[in-house]
Amino acid sequence: MPPSVVTVAAIQAAPIYLNLEKSLARALELIAEAAKRRAQLVVFPESWLPGYPAWLDVCRDVAVWGYPPMKRIYAQLLENSVAVPGRVVEVLGEAARKHQLTLVMGVHERVDEGPGRGTLYNSILTFGPEGELLNRHRKLVPTFNERLIWGAGDGQGLRVVQTPVGRIGSLICWEHWMPLVRQTLHIGGEDIHVALWPSVKEMHQIASRHYAFEGRCFVVAAGGIMRASDLPRELELAANVSLGEDEFVLNGGSAVIGPDGMYVAGPTFGAEVIVLARINLDRIREESLTLDVTGHFNRPDLFDLRRRTAADRFDDQKPEILPEHREELPVQMGTDVLLPSGTEGAALRVIPSSRAMNFEAD
Repeated sequence: MPPSVVTVAAIQAAPIYLNLEKSLARALELIAEAAKRRAQLVVFPESWLPGYPAWLDVCRDVAVWGYPPMKRIYAQLLENSVAVPGRVVEVLGEAARKHQLTLVMGVHERVDEGPGRGTLYNSILTFGPEGELLNRHRKLVPTFNERLIWGAGDGQGLRVVQTPVGRIGSLICWEHWMPLVRQTLHIGGEDIHVALWPSVKEMHQIASRHYAFEGRCFVVAAGGIMRASDLPRELELAANVSLGEDEFVLNGGSAVIGPDGMYVAGPTFGAEVIVLARINLDRIREESLTLDVTGHFNRPDLFDLRRRTAADRFDDQKPEILPEHREELPVQMGTDVLLPSGTEGAALRVIPSSRAMNFEAD
């Protein structure tokens, strides 16, 4: 049984954008800092290693076909992304083991071998306090212009995992507006839901609070920090964007929310901080009196949610075998009838063009 009272931490700090090694070193420092404050669950924002690609929103020409700066930036992202399994995963697992905490990290994930070597995924890695990788969730649908960077996730990580601090599930950004995805994790029975965002602006706050209220769980919403000076130098700001070097492109908004949808800590904007909160998991039982969307406030006699497996999707891709037809085909004027050679089956028709063709040389 997990303890009733748990200390959780949302890391709201900037990585060293597009530099995996320096960002990883900073992550280890921030994990250690949170551990000093007795955090048992430490959460980083969306694609923190090596940084959310906010230039897709504020820079010009990012979708221009064959644009050399974007090609170079994508190559740099691939080089500085995280392979699973791989050395960075081992380092993060060792940090979780060293500090005896549960760690959730947002990463750009690459594939080193096999299909997908040229594709990046927006992923969440969840580590247990023994250093084991408990789950990898790839964002199911990259949002709008994110599809210039990330591929669609496979859904294998859409699940809830047991940890010493309770049952944990996680989603990325606009996945929180996918109703069937939410219900899948609600059915999994979360004590703590981890919501990773680029920054937790107003609608993201609403989505996070709604998730906590609907799922009767705690939500740790982690938002990132990015200044204009962190944008790639190869790109120019869009004409309608005016930002000083020290102005925020992403301004945080991290918060911890209770199962009644009310704030426990935060939100905090415009600063690099660690948002800490002590949460009492017994409150989940109290709030379940009035709402349980998987139990007494559900109608399984009317509605059924079925998650499709990879095998189901494979079956759908098999070619349909049509019933064999042997009826005679009517012969039309101007039609030659050809009988299949070497097989049994219906005759094939050759229908000449209705337009007269003259192939004689002039």
